[in-house]
Amino acid sequence: MKRRAFITLLGGAAAAWPLAVRAQQSERMRRIGVLMNAAGDDPEYQARLAAFLHALQQLGWSDGHNVRIDIRWGARNPDTMRKYAAELVALAPEVILATTSAATTALQQARGTVPIVFSMVLDPVGGGIVESLARPGGNTTGFMQFEFSLSGKWLELLKQIAPGVTRAAVFRDPSNPTGVGQFAVLQAVAPPLGVEVMPVNVRDASEIERAVAAFARSANGGLIVTGGQASFHRELIVALAARHRLAAVYPYRFWVTGGGLISYGPDLPGQFRQAAGYVDRILKGEKAADLPVQAPNKYETVLNLKTAKALGLDLPPSVLARADEVIE
Repeated sequence: MKRRAFITLLGGAAAAWPLAVRAQQSERMRRIGVLMNAAGDDPEYQARLAAFLHALQQLGWSDGHNVRIDIRWGARNPDTMRKYAAELVALAPEVILATTSAATTALQQARGTVPIVFSMVLDPVGGGIVESLARPGGNTTGFMQFEFSLSGKWLELLKQIAPGVTRAAVFRDPSNPTGVGQFAVLQAVAPPLGVEVMPVNVRDASEIERAVAAFARSANGGLIVTGGQASFHRELIVALAARHRLAAVYPYRFWVTGGGLISYGPDLPGQFRQAAGYVDRILKGEKAADLPVQAPNKYETVLNLKTAKALGLDLPPSVLARADEVIE
């Protein structure tokens, strides 16, 4: 090779080195934490996590390539949740995804400054998680499950599918202010519909079974399941509704795919996809305090025809028409 050509080649390579170094720096490994309020083998939470990870990948974040994702499963145990919250904060990720109020509160109590993006929180303002929906303040923002007004829709739907219902047992978590708020909405809309509502406290399986058995001794009853701890007893509650031949309205799709009659509520995997968008924006420099808390922009109705037939219900065309998904 001629000397002049060699010098030119060497100079070009030297000029390219800073570009290569900058490219490597721009692809530095970022870090995300995830705290799930469930056991690691819960298929519903696994599906929601998968939706979050897929949405992140579509936004250009690939686990093991340009981002490291540390996942912890709280298994609905307060002590475990606090332990893993402190552990994740100590890892100093750039943002943490928290599922439910319990996980979000545990992270806030860990007193870190890491931005938190939550999903599946019922009442973030009432629970003291954020200052307001429009201006969350602090280091926390995210996506709430639904607004309290949705609770009234459940009772209206119950009357549509079972017009003879005059009594409705409402599953709620008495230790959660959100459960109290949802029940208050149901009490307000019940009189015009000619329905008496009564609470069923969700503490343990034996209490639930006794309460439903006692409720079913009288005629013209139906069930409403609110969000919260009832989800952890979903197999039992669906089985009790079938055993006592009670029409029941549920808040999420997975109740109906598991044999429940009908649900009306948010698309939960969709919330995790939205949460990935907020995580992406924070990784790119935006602050959690500047990102408003969002309510669901879509609610879906899912109907199980097999269960309806087993209960002997003749569903009106209006209910069939509104269903986003019908399970045969």
